[in-house]
Amino acid sequence: MNIRNILDNLKKPFNKGEKWEKFAPAFNAFDTFLFVPNHTTKHGAHVRDAVDLKRTMITVIIALLPALFYGIFNTGFQYYSQLGTDYNTMDIIVHGSMKILPMIAVSYIVGLTIEFAFAVYRGHEINEGYLVTGLLIPMIMPVDIPLWMVGLSVAFAVFIGKEAFGGTGMNILNPALTARAFAFFAYPTYMSGNQVWVSEASNIDGVSGETILGMLASGSNSIPYEPMQMFIGSIPGSIAETSTLMVIVGALILVYTGVGSWRIMVGSVIGAAVTGLLFNLWGANELMSFNWINHLMVGGFAFGVVFMATDPVSAAQTVKGKWIYGILVGLFCILIRVFNPAYPEGVMLAILLMNVFAPTIDHYVVEANVNRRIKRSLKTVKTA
Repeated sequence: MNIRNILDNLKKPFNKGEKWEKFAPAFNAFDTFLFVPNHTTKHGAHVRDAVDLKRTMITVIIALLPALFYGIFNTGFQYYSQLGTDYNTMDIIVHGSMKILPMIAVSYIVGLTIEFAFAVYRGHEINEGYLVTGLLIPMIMPVDIPLWMVGLSVAFAVFIGKEAFGGTGMNILNPALTARAFAFFAYPTYMSGNQVWVSEASNIDGVSGETILGMLASGSNSIPYEPMQMFIGSIPGSIAETSTLMVIVGALILVYTGVGSWRIMVGSVIGAAVTGLLFNLWGANELMSFNWINHLMVGGFAFGVVFMATDPVSAAQTVKGKWIYGILVGLFCILIRVFNPAYPEGVMLAILLMNVFAPTIDHYVVEANVNRRIKRSLKTVKTA
């Protein structure tokens, strides 16, 4: 109650007609972060529910934490594995934290500053959508990417990916993937290759941190990792994308709470599995011959389909549309991996492509439903 009273007193200069009224959205953002908004609807019929956007975003953040914590651990593990010296769990966690926490801080500082500026300029309340985006962006980046590149990628994603379309709820592309796409095409040497996926020790030359997909794309058929390592995630890769196990934990949280669409997740797995199996039968190159089950565990496939393909804003909305959308995400992911050696990852481009076509998918699903109802109605009239 004391905190509530303090905030109410501090809020007075921001009320309507007061001298700081223009900056009310910035103050209200802190207020609603600590407390449930105290305003209610005044007109019309509305669904009353305890779950609001803030709680939804916090649920997604909770689901992200297992992958994030493992990403911190794996970053330190990959680093000390290069040195060949004695190390313990604390050394691993400290190094991983020192690499990843500054990236998260930069992402939130830059992103929220832009969000606050747009909210004040447009005079609307600040949306909680960036709470998730601000954590996703550093989680899908290479560990040694310079912090200024992270900040610039965040600025591009917020400006072009969100605010240019009207802000949270209006964007047609996933903002986190927009940031990664910008970094990939603007600074390719920092986003690809065989040395960017592990934290490089300064006294070690010729570090090999190549990903499994990178090895296969270069024609190598000797993979130094077992399937269990791929599943657990003790392999090089983007910060929090390597562990399929931790991603599954996050997926269960999203599905149980109803925040994430299980149809999109399952559809993506079906699309990728069937496509991978068909290419296994063909086997024209190393990526085609790579076991379809392993395709589901390496790279950012699992992380992408759970946390970004299911974005409720940029994904399909209809039930059938979600199945179609998910299957096509999985299909295009494997197609891009197999036929584009310059970019063997695949899932980022697949999701961005389907973000663009999601409204079209929903349109035709709705049109098909309308036509079926019209035919049913005409048939009923003729029968009568």
